[in-house]
Amino acid sequence: MERVLIIIPAYNEAENIREVILKLHAENPAWDLLVVNDASTDQTSLIARQTGLAEVIDLPFNLGIGGSVQTGFRYARANGYDFTLQFDGDGQHSACEIKKLLELVKNNEADVAIGSRFSQKNDGYRSSFSRRLGIRIFEWFSYLLIRQRITDHTSGFRAYNRRALHFLADHYPSDYPEPEVIILLGKNGFKIRETFTQMHERKGGVSSIPITKGPYYMIKVMLAMFMSSIRSKIQYHE
Repeated sequence: MERVLIIIPAYNEAENIREVILKLHAENPAWDLLVVNDASTDQTSLIARQTGLAEVIDLPFNLGIGGSVQTGFRYARANGYDFTLQFDGDGQHSACEIKKLLELVKNNEADVAIGSRFSQKNDGYRSSFSRRLGIRIFEWFSYLLIRQRITDHTSGFRAYNRRALHFLADHYPSDYPEPEVIILLGKNGFKIRETFTQMHERKGGVSSIPITKGPYYMIKVMLAMFMSSIRSKIQYHE
């Protein structure tokens, strides 16, 4: 039987984490759930443990989303999982849409499947104009670098097959990794596919990318994307 691990990176998500876990378990009790608590200063870890439905790893220091997700990949590799799925702990993704991503990687249509808010028009939740503009710039820039159109570089809703998770367990970027990892995967021969998924408005907590850091974030991430594009292909063993 194929084993699936849902990685839930969480930093100060006490307002959301219980509902996220309960919805994931209700959608499919066979999925294993792993909350990677990124040194939260609230009750995220305690609330996650109290559900009795998820394993919880408490990081001793705040590593950011990159370190949190890579911790999940290393846990998945060490425990022999076939597929992993990144599902943010803020409650903005829908558990019922996970099967759309898993089908792409299970059917070998992709090594990595991304849930995109922008791959088709919709009337649901819309992020701020500045965030949408930044995502469009990433879309254009990544096409220049790897000749592949990705509409939602900052999506934290992604599924991975065994080959991809083993690669990223050792090579996942740090800091703000989602746009950079697309370039890294594309340059190393991984198949990436997007499928449309809805995004809901955050019910509590705050985003890890404050609007005041927007210009700094854009410059830093685009530089990281460019550096990934000129790196030599990485030799690795599955």
